[in-house]
Amino acid sequence: MRHANPLVEPQYSVRRYDGEHHAHAHGFAQILYALEGAMELSIAGRGAFIDTASGIVIPAGADHGYYAERGARILVIDAPEQQGLARMRRFAVPEPWRAQPPQAPVLAQCVAEVLQAPSLLVRRRIDLAQLTRQVGTALHEDWPTPRLAALCHLSPQRFHARLLELTGSTPQAWLRDLRLDRAEQWLARGQSLEATALACGYASASALAYALKRERGMGARTLRR
Repeated sequence: MRHANPLVEPQYSVRRYDGEHHAHAHGFAQILYALEGAMELSIAGRGAFIDTASGIVIPAGADHGYYAERGARILVIDAPEQQGLARMRRFAVPEPWRAQPPQAPVLAQCVAEVLQAPSLLVRRRIDLAQLTRQVGTALHEDWPTPRLAALCHLSPQRFHARLLELTGSTPQAWLRDLRLDRAEQWLARGQSLEATALACGYASASALAYALKRERGMGARTLRR
């Protein structure tokens, strides 16, 4: 059902969603992307998703329902109908928006940036939390990019492009950060450098110590203290 409440000026809100919401429609367009988490949508019978790297335009009058991850935080801009917002479109979230979400006083400019942002093809979504859990339970194993990609049912090339879009890191840089984060946690709890290195996928204690010094600027002794 379309609600007859057209807008004159854009309106801005940040909303938390959880679970499934049935189809509805508005008398205005909506621009959505995730500040945290992700959301699956059905828009006029077509499937789509949003996350921190990809947003979507929902045209005025389009029936849409959605399923949100628990705790998903979504930025929503309600915008008056105009030509550029008259069709469903997935777009790349502008890089500055990731560090600092757009604010209400400049909404007209935000809508203009969406109209200029590159369109995105429909791509298989990466569940980053699930990927982190799966890899995190076996950090001691080898994780070449093809193996990571297989967890997401993507080719290595598409996985590389999608993860870079989503996190700003290549697959192996993402894996290195995951390993070093875990190593910092375990060393801070008093686990030995040798045991931590093996559990996190490093060949030796010296290899882990070198990586911590190079990437994090800290030594293992400091972490243990």
